[in-house]
Amino acid sequence: MATVSLVTPPHSGGFVFENCKRNIFLEKQGAKPPKATKTGTTIAGVVFKDGIILGADTRATEDTVVADKNCSKIHYIAPNIYCCGAGTAADTEETTKMISSKLELHRLASGREGRVVTANRMLKQYLFRYQGYIGAALVLGGVDIDGPHLYSIYPHGSTNKLPFVTMGSGSLAAMSVFEDRYQVDMEEEDAKKLVRDAIAAGIFNDLGSGTNIDLCVIKKDKVDYLRPYDEANIKGVRQGNYRYKQGTTRVIAKTVQEFNMEVTESVEAMETS
Repeated sequence: MATVSLVTPPHSGGFVFENCKRNIFLEKQGAKPPKATKTGTTIAGVVFKDGIILGADTRATEDTVVADKNCSKIHYIAPNIYCCGAGTAADTEETTKMISSKLELHRLASGREGRVVTANRMLKQYLFRYQGYIGAALVLGGVDIDGPHLYSIYPHGSTNKLPFVTMGSGSLAAMSVFEDRYQVDMEEEDAKKLVRDAIAAGIFNDLGSGTNIDLCVIKKDKVDYLRPYDEANIKGVRQGNYRYKQGTTRVIAKTVQEFNMEVTESVEAMETS
């Protein structure tokens, strides 16, 4: 009698979440899952008179450890579209790269400049497919034939189109600055200062955000990636001498263990032929 073997087809690429149901089952059986690593970021965007301004801090964290003080959180999507990423750095990096590649293929096939709404649709459908397991919270901005557009995209795939948006652990502090000072049809310099102050509010009120402030100014025919635009946390000068004299700390007990060891050395001639 013939037997049927069930062989799992090989993985063809992309993200895989085959173990998610298994992990939920094990958790119900009493197994303790590992704790999620906390991340911190402040990203923001605003629509001004001539286009879009995106802003981000440059601190990358691994829970309570500062992993990188000068990472780039503003990612290239298309010549007229950029995207800020908050959440898991690897997820935001690879997700934006993937969508950027698809938009470039679309541009080459159609011969037309990519639209911001197309990038937004691609990102939201991609994130929704994985039900939030991709830790990418995004602020998407760009200028196309229909004018400037600004979107916030959440890890589960929901999106909003707004005149100003913030995301990340420092988003509440940044949003308070926007709600207080935002105006319609702002001039470029005023909009830059507004986004700068919003990111700085996140840096000074959120431990997961810090160091420098990056800005990306997107206009109809020009993009200025200002990295860094401002340094919010300038390292101060050490105020005191932190060297202590020998004997400052009292030695309570001291134990010395001697080891008798024989050291042998052998020298071998090097082959020169």
